[in-house]
Amino acid sequence: MPDKITRKAEKAVFIQQKLEELYPSTPIPLDHKDPYTLLVAVLLSAQCTDARVNTVTPALFDLADNPGDMVKVEVDQIREIIKPCGLSPRKSKAIWGLSEILLDKHDGEVPQSFEDLEALPGVGHKTASVVMSQAFGVPAFPVDTHIHRLASRWKLTQGKNVVQTERDLKKLFDKSVWNKLHLQIIFFGREYCPARGHDPLQCPICQVVGCKKGM
Repeated sequence: MPDKITRKAEKAVFIQQKLEELYPSTPIPLDHKDPYTLLVAVLLSAQCTDARVNTVTPALFDLADNPGDMVKVEVDQIREIIKPCGLSPRKSKAIWGLSEILLDKHDGEVPQSFEDLEALPGVGHKTASVVMSQAFGVPAFPVDTHIHRLASRWKLTQGKNVVQTERDLKKLFDKSVWNKLHLQIIFFGREYCPARGHDPLQCPICQVVGCKKGM
């Protein structure tokens, strides 16, 4: 059994090195072809798995894969297609509404700023962070419930919410690795560090950095 690492800064170094070893390549798990289709896919992924989103978006994007075509589609039709993703009444209105705003205010293009993205219907800070980092290469650290859970489990943060956790993780890790690291953490959580049925002694990270009780 390896010696436990207790200092937060040392944990961060070990975690980054281990994740880079396990996941040197980080393909974006949501199928898309441009910033607009990524934006829609990320919006659909709220409280839904990436795998399910990827089964739904082909039919939606065959119908409309740009704002101009999307506003020609009835909201009810969008809702029927995306129903398997959950929250379809709200998400369908958001997709149609943001498409209209992109046409009216941004020449049909996805804006490259947090402020403009977060002003769009259905787009919160996490969604904007994913688009900024993965579509435009702007350093961001999107923190969803999975990353929040792992950061708490590894005692990298005492944050009570994703906002506090994002702030703590940004302090611990260099800006140059944020975009890749957030995906690496997600991949690791799915493969080695699930919310349930987790064995810290078999986890490549928890066995070294420890594991918060109850996590």
